[in-house]
Amino acid sequence: MNAGIPNLPAALRRPLAVATLSALLLGGCATAGNPVDPLEGYNRAMFSFNEQVDKAVVKPVAQAYEFVLPDVARTGFGNFIANLEDPWIAINSLLQGKPADALSGLMRFAFNSTFGLIGLIDIATPMGLPKHDEDLGQTLGSWGVGEGAYVVLPFFGPRTVRDAVALPADFLGENPWLIHHVATRNSYIALRFTHIRSTFLGTDRAVDEATIDKYAYIRDFYLEQRRYKVSDGNVMREYEDFED
Repeated sequence: MNAGIPNLPAALRRPLAVATLSALLLGGCATAGNPVDPLEGYNRAMFSFNEQVDKAVVKPVAQAYEFVLPDVARTGFGNFIANLEDPWIAINSLLQGKPADALSGLMRFAFNSTFGLIGLIDIATPMGLPKHDEDLGQTLGSWGVGEGAYVVLPFFGPRTVRDAVALPADFLGENPWLIHHVATRNSYIALRFTHIRSTFLGTDRAVDEATIDKYAYIRDFYLEQRRYKVSDGNVMREYEDFED
């Protein structure tokens, strides 16, 4: 696995390889005990592990990041991250047979990278070029690849087997691995993860207080969200037909 992603720093290459391999192995071992979550025993244990890591390390760093940086700086960096993701989103839009969305994504990247000061300012959205959300997992789903078992990966959290298989490609596609300066690349990776985690700080307390079983809530939310995205919203109409 490491040989296939040589540009990743060792600190991330190993967890990514282990996470994906775990999903593949566990997906093959899934049983029919629970059709929604056949790996529930393992998943709950891994969910608890991830929660402890988040509580001890990730969340405090994200809170410090939010406290130190002003809103305008965090917004600018968020725009910068989103801009770097647009080419990969455009590729997946094209692979899903959505050329208009693909062209829109490339135009977003071009305008924001130039007139938007390397993506720090999102000028494309006000221009009528909305942000799309596509990845290889959704592309595989649109091609008819089944989602497989629900699995919680170490460090990377909830996935389906299909999304876990696509994870290395998505990880590379969404990040500037062409940055050869190791310190710059690793700093960006760490800051990107910290920023993404900080965007969820406001939801932590609400989820903890509103749910009896946090694991089940996150699992159900993730699966519904992914099915909605893969079907471009058509999954809701399928549920309505089923209820009728």
